[in-house]
Amino acid sequence: MIRWLRSVLSVTNRPLHDRLMALISVAVASAVAITGIAAYLITTFAIYDQLDRELLAVADVTSVWIAGDAESLGGLNSEALSTANVTMMLVRSDGRVITPSGDGVKLESTSAELAIARTQIGTSSRTGVASDGETYRIVAVPFADLRAGEVEPVYYALVMGRPLAATDQILRILAFSLLTFGLLAVLLAGAIGWVIARSGLRPIQRLTEAVSRVTETDQLEPIEPGGMDELTDLTGAFNTMMRSLYSSRERQRRLIADAGHELRTPLTSLRTNVELLIADDRQGMLPEGARGEILRDIAAQLGEFTQLIGDLVHLSRDDKVEAHPEPIDLRDVLNNAVTRAKRRGPGLIFDVEMEPLYLVGEPDSLERAFTNLLDNAVKFSPPGGRIKVRLIGDRVRISDEGPGIADADLPHVFDRFYRSDHARTTPGSGLGLSIVAQTIKAHGGWVKAGRAGTGGAEFTVRLPGSAEPLDNSSETTGTIPAVTD
Repeated sequence: MIRWLRSVLSVTNRPLHDRLMALISVAVASAVAITGIAAYLITTFAIYDQLDRELLAVADVTSVWIAGDAESLGGLNSEALSTANVTMMLVRSDGRVITPSGDGVKLESTSAELAIARTQIGTSSRTGVASDGETYRIVAVPFADLRAGEVEPVYYALVMGRPLAATDQILRILAFSLLTFGLLAVLLAGAIGWVIARSGLRPIQRLTEAVSRVTETDQLEPIEPGGMDELTDLTGAFNTMMRSLYSSRERQRRLIADAGHELRTPLTSLRTNVELLIADDRQGMLPEGARGEILRDIAAQLGEFTQLIGDLVHLSRDDKVEAHPEPIDLRDVLNNAVTRAKRRGPGLIFDVEMEPLYLVGEPDSLERAFTNLLDNAVKFSPPGGRIKVRLIGDRVRISDEGPGIADADLPHVFDRFYRSDHARTTPGSGLGLSIVAQTIKAHGGWVKAGRAGTGGAEFTVRLPGSAEPLDNSSETTGTIPAVTD
């Protein structure tokens, strides 16, 4: 078998099912052999150790029983000992052996028992053959007998044995069982290996051919084989197909998710305005001038739709924001974002304080980014809650009184499509904050998430700018300042 296995594994281009079957069979056979041998040895040691302990305990009790009458073994004879399934003898320190009366089994003494009788130190255990030809487990313990009228005690070794026929029978049954079931396990492993090799790999080969056909229809370059077996071909075809399909599917998924997330709120607002106009056309319910205001709001929302759809398509293509900057006052951007957020959170309190900050950037994309942050605050704020907006220096801080962000979620809140366990029950696709991070980064700044003093969420945005209005040179450069921290 070893020669066959070596020949199978030494050929690198041999079919994979042959190598797999051989490896499974050898692995199982090795494991069964090691486990069986270890189980047999451990069981044998445990049984013999337990038997020795029992015999030593009986010998200790017996030595106390016969103390003072050692020469007659305390009246014990062969019949009494055979009833207890043990046999016994005394080995005196002068070499004399005392055995029980009767025709019972006799043990043979050795130098080990004589040494124990003379030194009165330690115990011994061994396997020996008795007078009946049976194998016995034999132990010896020292004890001293002070007979009446003598000053010095007489030293003995009490030797006691028990037949091993029953124990050996148990071990033989164990060995036979381990060998039988081990062989069955090896045969079963070989059969399983054959089934896996012959049947399991056949679908994989068919899948490889299918993947190759899909790859070819996508006009990809041919795959260079990396080996001679089926899994190597499958890996190459699968990886190539996955790279192509993943890129295309990811762009589509992001476009759909971004559109669903970003268009939901303005679409609801636009629908509401249109329904108001329809209702007014039927009932004349709007006050004077309200109709024109609604129409202007609709026109603004349509322009926002156009810009937003263009940005979403662009995001889905290459994940980059192309800048068309102009000098802006960030206070105007924040005021517009706050105005939009107030319409979406009519019952909330907006606490706004702003210092001047002028920078070069895209007002529409920045307004959308801050609107996303404010929408997030509105979404998680309790009824009547307070949302704070602070523009101090080049930092913008937006905080709410909601449940806040868990520590485990803080490193991931700006990841695309990431949603915490708490946010899964709220509307959205987990994309708004990632758009915020991308927009702020495109303007040379950064955004961080943390906890507010009230326990809610707090977002800090840093944008490079100046407290003084920018001159025309900044407008003509058409560049966004870099971070100078």
